Amino acid sequence: MSKTRTAFFCQNCGAQSSKWMGRCNSCGEWNTYVEEVIQRDDNQPAWQKRDEIKAAGKPVSIVEIQPEAQNRINTQNAEFNRVLGGGMVPGSLVLVGGEPGIGKSTLMLQVALNMDNTKVLYVSGEESQQQIMMRAQRIGMNNPLCYVYNETSVQNLAVYLSEFQPQLLIVDSIQTLVTDLISSGAGSISQVRECTVYLQKYAKLTNTPVVLIGHITKDGMLAGPKVLEHIVDTVLQFEGDRHYGYRILRSMKNRFGSTSELGIYEMTNKGLREVNNPSEILLSQRDESISGIAIAATIEGMRQMLVEIQALVSTAVYGTPQRSTTGFDQRRLNMLLAVLEKRLGFHLGSKDVFLNIAGGLRVDDPAIDLAVIASVLSSVYDKPLNQKMCFAGEVGLSGEIRSVNRLEQRIAEAEKLGFEKIFISRYNLKGIDIKKLKIEIVPVAKVSELRSFLF
Repeated sequence: MSKTRTAFFCQNCGAQSSKWMGRCNSCGEWNTYVEEVIQRDDNQPAWQKRDEIKAAGKPVSIVEIQPEAQNRINTQNAEFNRVLGGGMVPGSLVLVGGEPGIGKSTLMLQVALNMDNTKVLYVSGEESQQQIMMRAQRIGMNNPLCYVYNETSVQNLAVYLSEFQPQLLIVDSIQTLVTDLISSGAGSISQVRECTVYLQKYAKLTNTPVVLIGHITKDGMLAGPKVLEHIVDTVLQFEGDRHYGYRILRSMKNRFGSTSELGIYEMTNKGLREVNNPSEILLSQRDESISGIAIAATIEGMRQMLVEIQALVSTAVYGTPQRSTTGFDQRRLNMLLAVLEKRLGFHLGSKDVFLNIAGGLRVDDPAIDLAVIASVLSSVYDKPLNQKMCFAGEVGLSGEIRSVNRLEQRIAEAEKLGFEKIFISRYNLKGIDIKKLKIEIVPVAKVSELRSFLF
């Protein structure tokens, strides 16, 4: 009869040691060793014995496998359904990560309270039942089929799940769960991995969808072992600037849908509100024209939207020019400024350049390059652009305007919001019937042509 054996592993490099050490001899990091189980006791319950799992069935040729329709569960939350790919798949394991205070618990509590005719178990290891009830009252929602359970022990949770048999399980958070098999504290690599493996097994055997709420590190990565992201079926990132009211739910991994979807929410005093038309909230409503502002037609995930690009170019006071961006890659801005200096002769080496994407949104779409160039030119000349024009194009190092994908959707979004003119790449004209469009198409091939059209 074998006994449980443990060893210590470095969380940074994976080096193994028979005893705990303050400093790793391999990578030199301090306080990175945690205890992990390498051999288990034979007297453990059946659900804890991974080695005794027997193979079910026999190998089958892939052409003989019959496809089965996925009956997704409607969460009654359109944005959440969109990111999941149309709803929650039975037996799936979903991980939702985000910064502290961003609204992860609020989002999942709203999902739990919204699901009618579904028995939901909300397991909380961070908040008491009274705290969760107060949050439910604040967002103005109630559901008698939503049950709240305070527990951090996986062994106790396993016993309760066999009796309760929920239709949806939400765990807040996975870093608070612990198992008696490992002596390390809650949130360690070994604890997070063992608890996630059990919840994965429970989800697959009972065909119950499980949602895990996870913490992130100071580097923005999900806390715990990297294998955690491989175990789960779907990884969702809930992000946003806490100084703004908008939140984005982004799919980083999805075995049952596309990873290019995203959902947009607005944080209010009554919880998270779904944003169906993000373009209207990302565009400022002004009565007067201001220089340095351009509208970009971008695509985030599978949805098109218009965002406002704000630029400010001023003389460097202390001799060293500043380059500051909010919501945009600073290295890309430096490249675009170099293109303006080389191809158009602007002397921006002695200028401070500040760039901001309104609404707290971060955009990585290269199609907003043309709008960035237009906003910088507008600020340099101190002349406002027409508020009824927008831009969609990528800028190359030689100053050419490159074509972008899914241009028809960008044009349709601009036309729907009442824009009268859109600047695109001349190489994007192929396959577009300009006569059927109500919006004026202005093709440009070089940044010099753009300057001639605007100023």
